[in-house]
Amino acid sequence: MTQMSHATARDRILQTLSSNDQTGLSTSQVTAAREQAGWNELAGVAPEPAWKKLLAQFGDVVVWILIAAALISGAMGEWTDTAAILAIVLLNAFLGFFQEDRAEKALAALQSLAAPTAKVIRDGKLAQVPARDLVPGDIVDLEAGDNVPADLRLLSTSSIRVQEASLTGESEPVEKDAELVLPESTPLADRKNLAFMSTVLANGQSRGVVVATGMQTEIGRIAGMLQTYERELTPLQRQLARLGRVLVIICLALVGLVFLLGLLRGNSWFEALLSSVSLAVAAVPEGLPAVVTTTLALGLQRMARRNALVRKLPSVETLGCVSVICSDKTGTLTHNEMTVRELLAGGVHYRVTGSGYAPQGEFFEVSSKGERPVTLTDVDAKTAMRVAAYCNHAQVQPGKTEGTWNVIGDPTEGALVVLAMKSGLTSRERSPRVVQQLPFDSDRKAMSVLLKDDTGRRIQYTKGAPEGILANCVSERLHNEVVSMTDDRRREIMQANVEMASRALRVLALACRDDDGTAPAIDETRLTFAGLVGMIDPPRAEVKQAVVRCREAGIRPVMITGDHPATAAAIARELGIAAVTNRVVTGQELDAMTDAELAGNVDHIAVYARVAPEHKLRVVRAWKTRGDVVAMTGDGVNDAPAVKAADIGIAMGVSGTDVTREAAAMVLMDDNFASIVNAVEEGRAIYDNIQKFLIFLLSCNAGELMLMLLASLLGWPIPLLPVQLLWINLVTDGLPALALAMEPPEPGLMRRRPRRSDEPMLSWSLGGVVLGQGLLLAAVGSIAFWYGYEQEGDLDQARTMTFCVVVYAELLRALAARSRVWTFWQLGLWTNPYVFAAVAISALLQVGIIALPFARPIFDVTTHTLLEWFVLLALALTPVTVIELVKLCRQWIGRDHQADSSGTSS
Repeated sequence: MTQMSHATARDRILQTLSSNDQTGLSTSQVTAAREQAGWNELAGVAPEPAWKKLLAQFGDVVVWILIAAALISGAMGEWTDTAAILAIVLLNAFLGFFQEDRAEKALAALQSLAAPTAKVIRDGKLAQVPARDLVPGDIVDLEAGDNVPADLRLLSTSSIRVQEASLTGESEPVEKDAELVLPESTPLADRKNLAFMSTVLANGQSRGVVVATGMQTEIGRIAGMLQTYERELTPLQRQLARLGRVLVIICLALVGLVFLLGLLRGNSWFEALLSSVSLAVAAVPEGLPAVVTTTLALGLQRMARRNALVRKLPSVETLGCVSVICSDKTGTLTHNEMTVRELLAGGVHYRVTGSGYAPQGEFFEVSSKGERPVTLTDVDAKTAMRVAAYCNHAQVQPGKTEGTWNVIGDPTEGALVVLAMKSGLTSRERSPRVVQQLPFDSDRKAMSVLLKDDTGRRIQYTKGAPEGILANCVSERLHNEVVSMTDDRRREIMQANVEMASRALRVLALACRDDDGTAPAIDETRLTFAGLVGMIDPPRAEVKQAVVRCREAGIRPVMITGDHPATAAAIARELGIAAVTNRVVTGQELDAMTDAELAGNVDHIAVYARVAPEHKLRVVRAWKTRGDVVAMTGDGVNDAPAVKAADIGIAMGVSGTDVTREAAAMVLMDDNFASIVNAVEEGRAIYDNIQKFLIFLLSCNAGELMLMLLASLLGWPIPLLPVQLLWINLVTDGLPALALAMEPPEPGLMRRRPRRSDEPMLSWSLGGVVLGQGLLLAAVGSIAFWYGYEQEGDLDQARTMTFCVVVYAELLRALAARSRVWTFWQLGLWTNPYVFAAVAISALLQVGIIALPFARPIFDVTTHTLLEWFVLLALALTPVTVIELVKLCRQWIGRDHQADSSGTSS
């Protein structure tokens, strides 16, 4: 019923709902209404059963290959291989399951009800009931600071304003009027006779009748939109799925080829099948799923320590390819705390520092000569501070957390209290007795209080819209005395008002009346002008630098807000999000655009203002149609649909609503926009590391494949047994690959352009690297087998030599895999000590199976002579040496090109 309530008179609403504004509903009416409307709560998505979450971990194509290899090995009696492969598969599955479950539980700890109780009239009595018990027709009483527990048609309003930022994005409280009957086409943000669920009463008192509960509320409607949008696969998931399909094709082709070659040479089908299974084991990087999952899990834990909670493991990587960040303004880029920035008093222009409600800041006198810090000691400025402090209903109190401050009441009035406190006005000085007060209303656009001090002297303080206040001023405080207000001076003050407003400041005029100190009642004529104050919801201090880092990283920041266009544009330009040439587009202008037109113009629009949730969704989709990877940040319910539709949705954990946190892939625990840029860097590093160990793993497996294929073509016996191949993959794909996942970000990582979401994880050039490094490994392995088989005629000794050379060569190559650009000496030996520890431990394990008598029969190995040790170490060092020398050559060539370019340009 919310959709039509604003266009219906109060009495008609009450009649339709069979309610009474004095007695409310009866108990029987409440029961009947609940049977029809249900409970006043948002319908949550049914939690996914644990068994289904666990089964989802087995959806990877590479996992299917491993299971198939395990089944074949078991059928052939190779139970050691079967057990080892299945152990890896299960480890991968449980690791992913427990990490995601841990993140979900951490998020659940954040959630709390926005309005747990409500004051309601039932059976003629005022009672406090759980908010979920409300039904349409209930009469609810509200006062300043209360959360609105359902959608209400207001019945009475006493100077009330409602903070609706969580729903509409409007940073300033909205004045409400129960008398209004509005056109049906009135936009949501302008329905001034309604109060919506999850918004907050900033000041005043009100009574309303519940017209919608639960999923029928405006918030419920938005929550319903979330359930109709299916989340897409992340870029990493798409890349791994594509890689898995390629591996399946290669694996089947090579297995079939080797099997046929074996049969053509006269081998038995069992020998041919043994060779084929060996090749399949060599082709599949068994450690890939486990290492990818572990890498993402480690990234999740690092980000949690940096106040970013990621709900799904692949979302960690998605951040690394973000090319657009669409950010809500209120509460995300700004504090959602009004702050006075400028003051004009006694003809002097002051700039005020500090942000938010903390009463800490300085005053700078601004003149044509520049700025200088000052202390407000003159009478003119002190008078303006008293007006700000006394003509006020708000209170500023320390928060529960050290260093935080909260405002009880209207945020605008709270900003004035903070301004007075910054000037040194103490609480004792702010306690004269109120004789009379005249609340703010939209006709007068002013508020006044009449005060009486300890001496019996009365003085009136008034604040309001500059046009109205100045029209009633006959004098002003100037140069520490009261002088007559001239027309020229009035024009100068109005010009100052226009200049402040052009900087997107909300401007209020301050005035007083102190004729003879005996004024019997408030009189808003013949006032003395005391000053102008300009305030704004200021941007967070750390956001500007975060925007700079975004631009350096090739990421486009975009502001999408429900706030006023001028305010949004000013904040965006101050933060560097928008240039003067960038367009500011409103929701009405968006409605006039087709989706194709929006997609064609989206690159030229930096700020979207006065937008509805549907508009935010359109903007996110417009960027995505261009192939960009989009992050959407937000805290309010109005942000939730776009947050879910984005490639990576980011919600605020402190100020964010439950609906938005549930829709998001990542939650910022400190509501700090700068943490998003840190998360992007983390995501890029994670993708880099995944790519590093992927190249490492695939080149290892490619080398093993080439070795096995070459032996088959030359008619040699298989140089490595299946159990040896499995051990090679376990010992080299395990600890070393995991250590590569812990590599810190390379220098210059955040100065790269974002990669495109459709960019293959393995490009042609990287494929060449994999083949080249694999060829090096196959060459040294073949030489080792030739040395043992052709020269010494001992097959077991040849396999042992080949086995050890391949293991040590791969382990040493892990040092070179830390970067495709820098040598491990240039990166620093101890910037990643885990790599050296992993190589050392894995090498000792390999030495152990050769040296320990009980291990030799398992792997069919023999011991080495001293000469063989020298040969195999020389062969093992060859690949890493060649790879590092190639890097140095490329660096020298690159420096020569740079020198030639600079010489040409000079």
